[in-house]
Amino acid sequence: MSFWDFLLWILWIYLVITCVWIFIWIFIDIFRDHTLSGWGKAGWVILLIVLPFLGAIIYLIARGRSMTERRMQETQAAAQANADYIRSVAAAPSPTAEIESAQRLLASGAISQSEFDALKAKALAS
Repeated sequence: MSFWDFLLWILWIYLVITCVWIFIWIFIDIFRDHTLSGWGKAGWVILLIVLPFLGAIIYLIARGRSMTERRMQETQAAAQANADYIRSVAAAPSPTAEIESAQRLLASGAISQSEFDALKAKALAS
């Protein structure tokens, strides 16, 4: 096997992996699309099975823009959910929660009464 044969095999493997990846993304998009009816999904799947390359090209031409828009909406929704989660976790605790926490520490003996009074005064001041 020569060096050029090796490079040709690498090219073919790359093309096969790329084609499989494109088909997987198209199938995922077909089944995630809520605007497409069941018959429409079935039609696209049949087209992709019977004529895979032609079906993939037709799908990307016909529905490529909506495919991108759905992906962008999913990404924005995930980013918004992440931001909401971070805000909820990073929010400053309420004075009541701080006093309850200090009360538990006092009851467990981890802090003294004077330390509890200092924590309570600090919580009420904020």
